[in-house]
Amino acid sequence: MSLTKKILIALILGVAVGIGLTFAPTNVFSVIDTYALNPVGEIFLNLIMMIVVPIVFVSIVLGTVGLGNPSKLGKIGIQTISFYLITTAIALVIGLGVGLVLKPGEGGTFDIGDASYEEEAAPPIMDTIVQIIPKNPIEAMSTGNMLQIIAFAIFIGVALAVLGKKTSGIRNLFEQANEILIFLVNAIMKTAPYGAFALIASAVGEAGLDALGSMFMYMFAVILALVLHGVITYSIAIKTLGKASPVKFYKSFFPAMSVAFSTSSSSAALPVSMKMAQEKLGVKKSISSFVQPLGATINMDGTAIMQAVATVFIAQVYAEPLGLSQMLMVVLTATLASIGTAGVPGVGLIMLAMVLKQVGLPVDGIALIIGVDRLLDMLRTSLNITGDAACAYIISENEKRKNDLLEEKSA
Repeated sequence: MSLTKKILIALILGVAVGIGLTFAPTNVFSVIDTYALNPVGEIFLNLIMMIVVPIVFVSIVLGTVGLGNPSKLGKIGIQTISFYLITTAIALVIGLGVGLVLKPGEGGTFDIGDASYEEEAAPPIMDTIVQIIPKNPIEAMSTGNMLQIIAFAIFIGVALAVLGKKTSGIRNLFEQANEILIFLVNAIMKTAPYGAFALIASAVGEAGLDALGSMFMYMFAVILALVLHGVITYSIAIKTLGKASPVKFYKSFFPAMSVAFSTSSSSAALPVSMKMAQEKLGVKKSISSFVQPLGATINMDGTAIMQAVATVFIAQVYAEPLGLSQMLMVVLTATLASIGTAGVPGVGLIMLAMVLKQVGLPVDGIALIIGVDRLLDMLRTSLNITGDAACAYIISENEKRKNDLLEEKSA
């Protein structure tokens, strides 16, 4: 049986077991979760997180070296960030549209009297930009600061590319380290079905049927918007910009999407995401190694959709309708915040708090959606890494066509 089928079966079984556990007494679920589901899920997460920093650092160094001159790196960087910003803005528009059509905050009974949420302040955008350059690269690696790790790796990669043969030994060392990390990814992926089962069963069991029932329309609106963005936006982009097959893309990339779904972490899914892109989709290693780690840090289409739907939902619950200018402000604020708050823990809710304050809605409304946010986080993380891979796939396919044309002309 293929790994894809194993993971899919594990996810279905996990959902079934999680729903079954919602009927069990609280102490029974607590024991099962504490001594069975949680340890298995945590071990799987730890195995993946163990290699995230090494694989990001090594991959970006090799990717930068592989791209050759710094001007090509800059060109691909501009294409990547432009794709991420545009698709984030589109995701927000889709989220707002679905929220306005389905009206998830109307008709339900929501207790807003006791709703309270303690917001965390996001750092100023300029602070985030300044902090991209690490004072201490070792500290950045030990704390998992992805933006700083990416920046340091690019500097090392550019140096190796410029120095060429003088540093061929160091380059060989990075290539050998990459082989070791790929071997570890392959080994860890064998445990993915067990980790996926434990994580989804725990998440569903913890949410409970009551929370799922009361928030059904909100969850349905978010899920519908995520599906529309994935099926329409990315498919059109792959077909028109990359002149490639969306069906092939989704079929090949599904294992990485399922890992992202179970882990709820773009960083944790990154090793698998890069493996699927390079081996199944044929994305050039130099492009995958640069585009996907950057996307795991700053590309948040799924999170943007949640923010848009949640903003409309909270506005409807509090009976404060949104005007056109406010909706445009949601799109602008959330798009810019996706870059400005990159790498900040709990970034989704922090960004949502920023958006709500910007349009004059009560931040306490976030308390209404926290109960089901863990489950939706799994789905939006899957969409986030899909956008990263779609961008890498499109750029890689275009580069291949350019190289083919150059070879034809030279021949």
